Amino acid sequence: MRRRGGGPRSLGRRLVWLLSVSGLVGALAITLLLAAIITPSFDTLEARGLTRDIARLHAEIEDSASDVEHDAHDLAVSGARPRLSPGEAMARIAPDGRWLAQAGDAAARVRLAGVLRDRSILRGPSGTTVTGGFAVSDGRLVAIGMVRPRGQGAALLLMRPVDPERWAGPIRATVRLVPAAAGTGVRDWSWRTVGVQLPLTGPDGRTVAVARFDLPRDMAMLGRRMLLLSAVGATLLLLGLLLVLRRAIARHVLDPLARVERHMQHVRLSSVLTPIDDDGRRDEIGALTTSLNAMLGQLRDLHERIEAQGFALGRSESAVAVMHNVRNALNPVSTILSRSTGARPGAERATLDRAVAELALPDLPPERRQRLAAFMAAALEADARDRARIAADAAAGRDALAHVLEVIGAQQAQAHERPPLEPCDIVELAARQASIVHYAPTASIALSLPAGPVMVRANRLLLSQLLANLIGNAVDAIVAGGMASGRISVTAGGDEARVTITIRDDGVGFAPGSEVALFRRGYSTRADRRGGLGLHWCANAMAAMEGTLDLRSAGHGLGAEAVLTLPRP
Repeated sequence: MRRRGGGPRSLGRRLVWLLSVSGLVGALAITLLLAAIITPSFDTLEARGLTRDIARLHAEIEDSASDVEHDAHDLAVSGARPRLSPGEAMARIAPDGRWLAQAGDAAARVRLAGVLRDRSILRGPSGTTVTGGFAVSDGRLVAIGMVRPRGQGAALLLMRPVDPERWAGPIRATVRLVPAAAGTGVRDWSWRTVGVQLPLTGPDGRTVAVARFDLPRDMAMLGRRMLLLSAVGATLLLLGLLLVLRRAIARHVLDPLARVERHMQHVRLSSVLTPIDDDGRRDEIGALTTSLNAMLGQLRDLHERIEAQGFALGRSESAVAVMHNVRNALNPVSTILSRSTGARPGAERATLDRAVAELALPDLPPERRQRLAAFMAAALEADARDRARIAADAAAGRDALAHVLEVIGAQQAQAHERPPLEPCDIVELAARQASIVHYAPTASIALSLPAGPVMVRANRLLLSQLLANLIGNAVDAIVAGGMASGRISVTAGGDEARVTITIRDDGVGFAPGSEVALFRRGYSTRADRRGGLGLHWCANAMAAMEGTLDLRSAGHGLGAEAVLTLPRP
């Protein structure tokens, strides 16, 4: 809402707008991130499931054909009278194609006669063979098993009706027969199903029909539901956090600032220099209140001094002269106070004081008031960014201190023991120590790491300290070279038994032939002779972890590289 008289928007409205935009961007980013993670994962699972279902359908089809083959073989070997189920039929066929005997109900025999109209079914290699396959008769799918004896004996042919729905039962798919010319394989995709067409071959190896299965895309549907639920849940969570932040900002920032503003308006109108109640706060608002109270106290003291001086001088001067002197005395005080008004870190104090003083004028034009308010908002935003940066630096320092405490504790616990070795990802440990490159005092340094994990067998704590030491040395070398920018790269190689890690930098380097001296205790390449223990300790740590450390350089100004060799886990 705008202030009365067409003034600028309030700080609260701006903060709410920023939080809303941040929430929308965050919800969109989370949704895209979830989509990038969930969708490919479920697509992979769906592809695996589709491959598994197709293999299962192939097995079901082959089992249907092989069952008839085995039963036909058993009848041919045993010579017993067959016991046929409804719909089954059997026939013995002479080499010239005559029916010597047949069995089965009437409908089954008619269907078998329709199958045998295609004489190619009887073709096959010489000798005793057992063949099987499928055929279509009267629009009905049947499985055929045929046994050909040696010589000129009669062939035995067994026909059994097949229900294709039985193949798709375990995977809840619909199935239907289509002409053989329809093609095979994964044919088409829809929102809920995927069409798969599998060939059905006859005893002679020709495709007699195609079974089309419409497999449900359960995994894809589950992935979409999970993505929707995750996106909705993340959005609701962000909305809840934004509401909490909005209330917290209003309670802890906007309300105290409004109270300070009302108090200063009261002071301006009443000329009563009463202090502001700070509620014992120790944050930035409390610091601002303390500064304003100090300013009011100074003003009160000056006011009392001026009154005392005016009373003493009033005995011999007129009231006009007293007011003139008071005005002359207050002018420098006002100038000093306008330059020393308290301001939070991150903006120029004098500029903010002048803006506050000018905003307090009742006859200030609206355009000027709006520009001043925009300046104050920008100053607050810059201050928030500075504090966020300081908080991030403090967090990094806290993590570093925690790491130091961990190192001390581990060294105390393992003072008389060999450090335990375990599988470690050296890329992950190097990435943790990479934050040091962001704090180089005079140079902008880029760090590159291997794309994937590189596993070695080492002590996680010692290896982390060692990497911090080597990366820190590389940063010092780049800074010592006086370059505005530099680069540190970490690469991996090795063989089946050991891993080689190379840390390269484009810093000042060192003279060839001084590699041995660099590891000597107390030796340092720095002009101020500080240090001399880091590389000595690194070499001992690598030896304790069954590894080696080498330093190489082509000369001064040509950079250097540290080569670590460690066993694979």
